[in-house]
Amino acid sequence: MEERQAKRTTLFQKDINTLKGVGEKRAVLFRKLGAPTVGDLLRLYPRAYEDWSHPLAIDSTALNEIAVVRATVTRTPTEHRIKGGRLLYRVIVTDGVSDMTLTFFNNRYIPNLLKAGEEYLFRGKVTGTLLRREMTAPEFLPEAKNLQIVPIYPATQGLTSRVISNAVQEALKLLPESVNDPLPLELREKYELCHLGFALEHVHFPQSEEELATARYRLIFEEFLVLQLGLMRIKQGRKTGNPHPVPNAFPEEFARLLPFSLTNAQRRTITEAVQDMAGESPMNRLVQGDVGSGKTAVAAALCWTVIRSGMQAALMAPTEILAAQHFASLSDLLAPAGVRCALLTGSVKGTERKKLFAALENGEIDLIIGTHALLGDKVQFRDLGLVVTDEQHRFGVNQRSALAKKGASPHLLVMSATPIPRTLALMVYGDLDISVLDELPPGRQKINTYLIDPPKRERAFGFVKKHLDEGRQGYLICPLIDEDESGMMSVTQYAEVVQRSFPGCTVGVLHGKMKAVEKEQVMDAFSKGETQLLVSTTVVEVGVDVPNAVIMLIENAERYGLSQLHQLRGRIGRGQYQSSCILITDIRNEESLKRLLMFRDTSDGFKIAEADLRLRGPGDFFGQRQHGLPLLKIADLSTDMRVLHQAQQCARELFSQDIFRGGTLETNEYRGLRSEIARLFARSGSDGVVL
Repeated sequence: MEERQAKRTTLFQKDINTLKGVGEKRAVLFRKLGAPTVGDLLRLYPRAYEDWSHPLAIDSTALNEIAVVRATVTRTPTEHRIKGGRLLYRVIVTDGVSDMTLTFFNNRYIPNLLKAGEEYLFRGKVTGTLLRREMTAPEFLPEAKNLQIVPIYPATQGLTSRVISNAVQEALKLLPESVNDPLPLELREKYELCHLGFALEHVHFPQSEEELATARYRLIFEEFLVLQLGLMRIKQGRKTGNPHPVPNAFPEEFARLLPFSLTNAQRRTITEAVQDMAGESPMNRLVQGDVGSGKTAVAAALCWTVIRSGMQAALMAPTEILAAQHFASLSDLLAPAGVRCALLTGSVKGTERKKLFAALENGEIDLIIGTHALLGDKVQFRDLGLVVTDEQHRFGVNQRSALAKKGASPHLLVMSATPIPRTLALMVYGDLDISVLDELPPGRQKINTYLIDPPKRERAFGFVKKHLDEGRQGYLICPLIDEDESGMMSVTQYAEVVQRSFPGCTVGVLHGKMKAVEKEQVMDAFSKGETQLLVSTTVVEVGVDVPNAVIMLIENAERYGLSQLHQLRGRIGRGQYQSSCILITDIRNEESLKRLLMFRDTSDGFKIAEADLRLRGPGDFFGQRQHGLPLLKIADLSTDMRVLHQAQQCARELFSQDIFRGGTLETNEYRGLRSEIARLFARSGSDGVVL
């Protein structure tokens, strides 16, 4: 077994440029795709498949649709030189009943690739007439190759799917005859999983839909299992005594400081968190809450609790403006109770910064609020008891753990204003306990939401202008930073139109390609009321409270996910004035309209999140980095939830056997699974999984 394990491990140590057909130039491209080694290439799964298994007769193909035909080349392709010096090759193929003309441009290898009298499979868009079918630049395979289902890989410039496919075929030749499977036989039999060798071979080159389904199920199960076990290990690793205990009682004294009454949901969440902090291990809790549900008050209560017990607290926000806003509100709230607060951002320089570092290390600051600046090497605490991260989806696992490492196992509170369905939250935040603020404070006004088509835009602009004339502010949202082939305007072009449509109004522009300092300046001007209208992309979805902003207009609303629309809409309705959100779309697709109508009529973020997951998948929750977790290579949370549940059940069973501390996973049988867990989390840069 040791020898087989060594063979398998060497594939992850074998550089990609050792493969036949992969030189140093191509190796650079493979590394960019995330395949620096032969082993990584085998785990670079196809993103889609083309089914070549049902070829049609030529006269049965439909015009302007993609089809596969089996046909014989009648004669050697003929070469023609056309305008611009380009080469054109034509060849006639037949299926014995009908003929079809194939055309290829600037491919001088065609005469050598298509031999007269030989049979091939051709795949492409059928054009021509009912009597004379044609294809331009079809893909083709020798019929004898018998490749029924063709893999399509995530190609990049200079690295086509076919080149990747050829490299994978070479990589598969290097697999030992007996591949050491990280999942033991007993576990595979229980969950009806095929062997890893079969899965790798047939996920890349399946001969049937059944083989592909079997291979994918096995690999998806393994990926979910490895991720769940890794998250459980992180969670277990933190449960090592509680160096910062607090009294196990709801902080009524804090509640009396507030100029408002806490909701039942806030009191419940604070109680859950205090019980954690008073327990035998440090708190690690996620607080999920819709926009305006009062997460900041929960954070303030917990900061107050640890500070009253003689410790310090730190709150990290993703932007300087949001950090400054938290500093202002928390200082107003806690300073009268003797809590010493400070603000640390990139703007704090020189002597002031040095003084702040010294005061923090000496324990003269109780609560520090800041941005990523809190992660700096010179930031040291006397006794850090609580770490709070706000808008958690802007931070990864590593960033929240980096701040926590500045103390001796401090309590951790993670706050997210992006409602996530519970099953998904357990997946993303598997290392945290979860509280949900499912109740809005009294007085929070419902935002009127309207859905209109483009011809009504001028009337909508008039409605916006009416609010500006009353001294209010507004947001105009458009989807593009730069022009693309869609014909829609970029954010800067749209801002020019807006400036002409609102003469005399001050207009700001905000988008993701601006430098951080420029973004801060634009948002600061809007926060202070110096800018009346803010034209922006979705970069404002995580922003600050501007109570005077009461109207939002969103162009091309069909291009956004429902959760993203909900976050955007949450920028308004934060003050005493009635607020309105206008969605503009010319979409006629029934499903898309159904989504937008559902959003128009619903204000519950969790219902919207459930609908978004059902309709669009998890992209709106995860983006590409899945909230700082390792990237999923084959599993899809929108379609593979059944497999996720099975893998979670398996992970819980293994974990109950004390697998990380001398139990099941310490045995030779599970050594391969330990290696996969370490490899997955190493890819994300996480050092939280110690195996």
